[in-house]
Amino acid sequence: MALQHLKTAEFDETVGRAPLAMVDFWAPWCGPCQMLGPVMENLAVQYEGKALVAKVNVDEEPELARRFGVMNIPTVVFLKEGREFDRKVGAFPPAVYTEALDKSL
Repeated sequence: MALQHLKTAEFDETVGRAPLAMVDFWAPWCGPCQMLGPVMENLAVQYEGKALVAKVNVDEEPELARRFGVMNIPTVVFLKEGREFDRKVGAFPPAVYTEALDKSL
């Protein structure tokens, strides 16, 4: 499954259908977020069929950012069966994200 860009209206249903999800809260003006973009795209391909990899633009979806307590971006939230189990604040190498996903597969 390709990287998904989620809106508030579809967030709960889309994430709820995925047994494992990684959601990148970002904004277009954020430099570290731009650096993380290609990493998320690659992870979406790598985890096809195993995990949902999605992005939420905090400028367009501020309610989701508030709901998840996102204070800094990028913030990547990991969810299993709709419940948060980990988060990473800032841009990290791909191995940091794969480690968090792999321990929950």
